[in-house]
Amino acid sequence: MRKQRVVFHKTIVGYNPLMVTRRSFLPTLAAPLAAQRPTSKPNIILILTDDQGYGDLSLHGNTQLNTPNIDSLARDGARFTRFCSSPVCSPTRSSLLTGRYNYRTGVVDTYLGRSMMRPQEVTIAEMLKPAGYSTGIFGKWHLGDNYPLRSIDQGFDDSLVLNGGGLVQPGDIPEALGGVKPSYFNPILSRNGKWEPQRGYCTDIYFKEALRFIDQHQKKPFFCYLPTNAPHTPLEVDDALVKPYLAKGLDPTTAKIYAMIENIDTNIGTLLNHLKSRNLDNNTLVIFMTDNGPQQRRYNANLRNLKGTPYEGGIRVPFLIRWPNRIKPGTVIDRLAAHIDVTPTLLEATSATTKSSLDGRSLLPLLTDTNATQTWSNRSIFIQWHRGDAPRPFENSAVATQRYKLINGKELYDLEQDPSESKDIAAEQPNIVRQLRLSYDAWFKDVAGTHNYAPPRIAISPKHPALLTRQDWRGDKAAWTPTGVGHWELDIQSPGPYEVTLLFEAPDTNTKLTSNLLGTHNITAGQTRLDLKNIKLPQGPARLEALAGTKGLQYAWFR
Repeated sequence: MRKQRVVFHKTIVGYNPLMVTRRSFLPTLAAPLAAQRPTSKPNIILILTDDQGYGDLSLHGNTQLNTPNIDSLARDGARFTRFCSSPVCSPTRSSLLTGRYNYRTGVVDTYLGRSMMRPQEVTIAEMLKPAGYSTGIFGKWHLGDNYPLRSIDQGFDDSLVLNGGGLVQPGDIPEALGGVKPSYFNPILSRNGKWEPQRGYCTDIYFKEALRFIDQHQKKPFFCYLPTNAPHTPLEVDDALVKPYLAKGLDPTTAKIYAMIENIDTNIGTLLNHLKSRNLDNNTLVIFMTDNGPQQRRYNANLRNLKGTPYEGGIRVPFLIRWPNRIKPGTVIDRLAAHIDVTPTLLEATSATTKSSLDGRSLLPLLTDTNATQTWSNRSIFIQWHRGDAPRPFENSAVATQRYKLINGKELYDLEQDPSESKDIAAEQPNIVRQLRLSYDAWFKDVAGTHNYAPPRIAISPKHPALLTRQDWRGDKAAWTPTGVGHWELDIQSPGPYEVTLLFEAPDTNTKLTSNLLGTHNITAGQTRLDLKNIKLPQGPARLEALAGTKGLQYAWFR
């Protein structure tokens, strides 16, 4: 097969969207599995952990934490020393899976209706399927919980995922609807769109499912996406793993985080051994990375600040990649790279293609050609995260080049001389500040024009039951807490009729539940649930608002 044709279009200063054309795939003659292994398309395992910082690896100088299995990916493959993510998780996930800046995808934040990815976006799973790949996700999706936003709607054949942004959050199925008390132990997860109780610790469950998936699909190429919710809060983990870190004198928070990372490392070791036992290790491309910097203060390799900020401590993350058939062991790459580069890299590695316009660039030349660093052109990476529906120019932003980094449009740092961002040199280099501001202005205008930040909508249809949670409602008074009042933006695809269950905080006195779409109903003091039947809805775009007395809903279940 011929190589894919890649065309770069330079549209703004320092910014190169990547266009990859789609081509047809010709059938190949069947051959014994062992004979295919050296030349067949690589299997792919993409591991993404949650809130694990750059310093949370022994590889990066952490003397209190030992991560031998994660470190082995760098020893046996390659590691990047300047790899950027978004400051928070949902934006990173959307960029990672599409190769596009998150503002294009509809994902602007992590909750309150702003972490739902537009269904028109094409994920790497969807790109790989025409190339013959089986696709699976096990863990945290965090890009939409209802049709048409779920992982199973976005290219994944085999899916076992949690709702929302993590366990023990408002996205969990409530006990009143058949759930259990939320926990990292024995959670209820969604298997291919249906709730299913699990036994064991969440991270162990995800990796066990990955091993099952690998065994079921080892005779054809597979893409296995393993996004854990550890070591994100709440810090729930086996006490036996925590005790050794407490014995070292670490504070309880750090001890629990390190215990959760140790558990991840152990599972990665099991995964790598499993690949070897199945004779799959040489032609399996394994990536390990994290979604952003750490949430809590601890060792972070002398990087400035934490998750949520555009400083290096918030956006520089580990990126390790092993592919024995192609990548020389011990490769270290100092070129600037980011989450948007993963999808184009996998496309080139697999000779798959897409019609999507990509913002990233393939890192494969850096990984497989020792001379590529010398000819690798400079680039700009744009990072921004905000609360609210639409971003404001330069708010919580960064423009990074190989040497310089502009923070919030006014602070400038020379990362080659000052990787800890301790000295602002903006006053000394006004021309560089001006140039980076111009490139940011062009980028900001470009990404804002994609959809103008209009919110993705949740489909309501008898074919697709929808559980509306506080994770996805919006509004100035929306919140995760019971005091919040919000609304949901819907796409009502059928008038029904529907059965609807509403859950709410118990009122102190008899009152009424009022809703623009569901009517007015009497509720009594202490009541927390209202079941409605034969509800007809107006077809088309709609907004669901409801109050139980003066309080907002907790959940609305349509089926």
